[in-house]
Amino acid sequence: MTPHPDHADTFGRARLALARRAGTVTEARWFSLTVFVLIVVNAALLGAETFRGLAEEWHQWLRFGEHLCLAAFTVELALRLCAYADRPRAFFRDPWNLFDLAVVACAFLPVIRENTTVLRLLRLARVLRSARFLPQLRVVMVAVVRSVPGTASFLLVGTLLMYVYAMAGWVFFGRDDPEQYGSIGRAVLTLFLLMTLDGLGDAVHTGLAISRWSIFYYASYVLFASFVLVNVLIGVVISSLEEAREIERRHDRDAGVRPGPPEPDLRARIAAARHALDELEASLGRPPLPAARTRDREPEPDAAPGAPRPG
Repeated sequence: MTPHPDHADTFGRARLALARRAGTVTEARWFSLTVFVLIVVNAALLGAETFRGLAEEWHQWLRFGEHLCLAAFTVELALRLCAYADRPRAFFRDPWNLFDLAVVACAFLPVIRENTTVLRLLRLARVLRSARFLPQLRVVMVAVVRSVPGTASFLLVGTLLMYVYAMAGWVFFGRDDPEQYGSIGRAVLTLFLLMTLDGLGDAVHTGLAISRWSIFYYASYVLFASFVLVNVLIGVVISSLEEAREIERRHDRDAGVRPGPPEPDLRARIAAARHALDELEASLGRPPLPAARTRDREPEPDAAPGAPRPG
């Protein structure tokens, strides 16, 4: 059965009113500060549980505080859902909304509630929700996610380079320096530490005692691994950071657009302009035009004397 147009219109106005009221609350500064404080309190409660004596003595109070935080996060999520009552699909297009929904909703699942380890991990994930209220932290987290593909390519190239140099180190130094290059595993571990330039001086002195040509081995490895590859990784992160900033700016622009009827001020200005136009028509000795025809048009030329006036 098709709903009556009046009922559908009433339901639409009710959803729009609900979305506007809830949006006013969720977009207020005090609301963001309150939720941020709750996240900090949740993190403090989670950290307090790591002290065995404190956890045993204040177990009931810590559990009560956890339930209060969960209830507050549930109310917050419900208000955010109400803020999207006029456009529910937009709620699920926001990754942060999906993350909040998953973190809060999973706490009510029976299987997860019975698993203490998983439940604590979910409570720890709530700390990451603080990025929603810290724009710079949100940009950094988005940049980290965006840099994963580029970082994977960096790791692939770095692994290949390290494997080649590890095999070369095992060939040249494996017999004389078995502690560092006795196997491919030891050689990879040594080169991984040398990538951070940790212990480079001792490694070079040991290599020079074996062969004076070892200086080229270490110099070339440090050049490629510590300078070239690290700078490539920095470039990937900076590029991802710029993309994250652009995504954040686009999200802010989209979030500021909310469909709805014209503002009361605009309608009042339109009515005032229509009233002024009617007064102008009356002053010219013409009857006022209907409301639907009050728009800009070219003035009609004055008719010649004695000519019949148009009806």
